[in-house]
Parts: sequence; structure tokens; C-alpha cells
Amino acid sequence: MTVPAPTTPSYPFDARPLVEPVDPAASKAFRQQLRENGRVPGAFSGASLGVAIVVGFIVIGFGSVIVTTLVSVFFALIGRSGVGVFAGLVPLVVVAGVIGLLVFGVIAGNRSSANRMYRLDRFARANGMTYLPVLGSQGLPGMIFGIGSSRQATDIVRGDRPRFVEFANYRYTTGSGKNKTTHKWGYVAVRLDVPLPHIVLDATGNNSIFGSNLPATFDKDQRLSLEGDFDRYFSLSCPQGYEVDALYLFSPDIMARFIDNAAALDVEIVDDWMFLYAKRDFSTLDPATWAWLFSVVGALLDKLAQWARWRDDRLRAQASALTDAAPAGTTPDAAAGDAASAVPFVAPLEALRPPPGVAPQGRRLQRGVPWVSIIAMGGVILFWILSQTGVLGVFFR
Repeated sequence: MTVPAPTTPSYPFDARPLVEPVDPAASKAFRQQLRENGRVPGAFSGASLGVAIVVGFIVIGFGSVIVTTLVSVFFALIGRSGVGVFAGLVPLVVVAGVIGLLVFGVIAGNRSSANRMYRLDRFARANGMTYLPVLGSQGLPGMIFGIGSSRQATDIVRGDRPRFVEFANYRYTTGSGKNKTTHKWGYVAVRLDVPLPHIVLDATGNNSIFGSNLPATFDKDQRLSLEGDFDRYFSLSCPQGYEVDALYLFSPDIMARFIDNAAALDVEIVDDWMFLYAKRDFSTLDPATWAWLFSVVGALLDKLAQWARWRDDRLRAQASALTDAAPAGTTPDAAAGDAASAVPFVAPLEALRPPPGVAPQGRRLQRGVPWVSIIAMGGVILFWILSQTGVLGVFFR
């Protein structure tokens, strides 16, 4: 496989706002503006922070009075009233110190959060993009966006030149009670020119001993092996019957771009979106992370023009089948077809191509059963049962 020469990112990159000193007044004003526009919650800030402080001191007062009274009564009963009063002040000091530390932590956390948002907003502006602190469920078609509850994207940086690209951190929860788990992802969403078949590139380098780290499992009959070293870095899944289309989309030069730039990322192509996933935050204050992400996106965008030319021939076949099944002379295009037959030149080739889109059988991969995870979990449960019942002791005496 021929490795292409490095390319220049398709848009500018300026990381200075991520590390430059922050003006506290400007940061505070920026957060206040976000709060007034309803773009961030106002909990533990402004008036709510004052209420929390007042409630804290009320709790300190009542708690200290109760504790002091009880301690004083105890020492009075044993004949040491002075010591009792002094000892009763100790809980007051301890509780006041704890509340003071909590208040300080809240204030420091708010200040740090405001500085972070201010830096990311300036970074986005410096690079011709926009910043959004938090967004609920966006309705994106990627596999991580329809799972669990409490779905939320944070620190969203997005732009539309030369095409729409969005960088963000994403959280969702599964389970409940003690089994509740928060799943953390970073993603890049790239809008494509046309809808494409559902294709998943599972990066082998970030898998665990139990297999893929992706939240979805797909039928192994949809696995497609590509030429060269590609299978060492990615496991590609595409709908059955779309193997030739996948080979067209992942030509040798495009495979080289993914290997050289995105081997640490899982990739999903669904509808007219391409998603890059990793189980880490993408939108951070680390310039190296942003430099890496910008270089990945820039390298891939350079090759997406080829994908814009892809068409699903099955749509033309289905349209032809519908036309053939209709009664003669009843289709709206019949008259247009007769007129076109009299035109003394051939219609452009583009007019003969299927319209953009994907036939139903290619829009989604068939889900599979995660047997490896099920067997591993079953083994753990069986081991726990045997250890609790003492059966293991029979074999390890």
C-alpha cells in the first residue's frame, strides 16, 4: 500500500487561547452571559450560591447547639461543666471548617469551569468555529447516541468549513442503583455529501481482552476483509451485498489515510454522517489533543470527494421495478419519456445515475450477540457462586 504524503489541514489551527492567561473579569462575564442565555445551568452560582451558604450556616448553628448541649449535659453529670462547655465548642469548629471547605470548593469549581468554557470559546473563535457548553440528546444516528439515559454532550466545538464538523465529549448512563454506570466518550461528527451504507471500522488497537470496546455488536457474517495491512488495524463490517460498495469507498489511498491518521479511533459511517469515537474526552484544554484531532479530520476530509460520487444501483433497480409494475400509460413520466425520445441528443450521463441515497437493506448493519462478553460474565458469576457455596474448597484443599 502506498503511503500518501502528509497533507495540510483544511482549516486553520490556533491553540494559543487554550494556554494563554485568562482575564478573571472576562471569564466571569462570559459565564454570566451564558447563564443569562440559558446555555449553562445556574446551580451554585449567584443567588443560589448565597442561599446555599445561608443554609449551611443555619445547619452549622442548629447542629452545633444540639451537639454542644448534649456534650455539656454529659460533662455536667460527671461534675466537669467547664470542660463540657469547652468540649462542646469543638464540634462547632469542625462543622464550620467542613462547611467552609465545601463553600470554597464550590466557588473554586465554578471559577475553574468558567475559565475552561472561556478558553474553549476563544479557541473555537480563533479557528473559525463556534462553542456550545452543553447539549442534550442531539438525535444523531451514531451507535453511541441512542443508548442509556441522561445523554449529554458537553464542550461542543463545531464548524462548517469546508463541511460541518463537530467535536464533543459525550456521556450516558446505563443500569440503575448500585449497577448504574456512566459511559464516557469523545466523538467527532463529520457531515457527508450523500448518504452511504452503514459501515463500521472497529479499531483493533483499543479493544480489550473481551473483544470490541464498542457499545454495539454486529453479525460476523457482515465482516469484510480488505487488502494489505488494513485488517491489522481495523475490522470492517458492512451490510451483506454491499461488499463491492465498501471496496469502492475504501480504496487503497483512503485505507492508507485511516491507517496513518485514525488507527486509534473507531469509525462509523451511517446515513450522511461519519463518526470518530474514542473512550476519552476530545474537547479538552490540551493543545496536543486538538492538534491530533485536527490533523485526523484534515487528512480524511481531503479524500471525501470520492465518496460524494457513490450511488446505490439498487435504488435504480427498485425504481425500474416499480415502473414496470405500473399499468401502461398511467405513470407520470410516460409523457415525458415520449418527448425525450424525440430529442436529437443523448441525455447527460448524470441523469442516468441513481439518486443519492441507500436502499433499505444497506442503511443499517444487522446486530449480533456479544457471545464473548456473555461467556466471560457467566464465568465470573459461576466462580462467585462456587466460591460462596464452598464448592471450590473441595478442589483446592
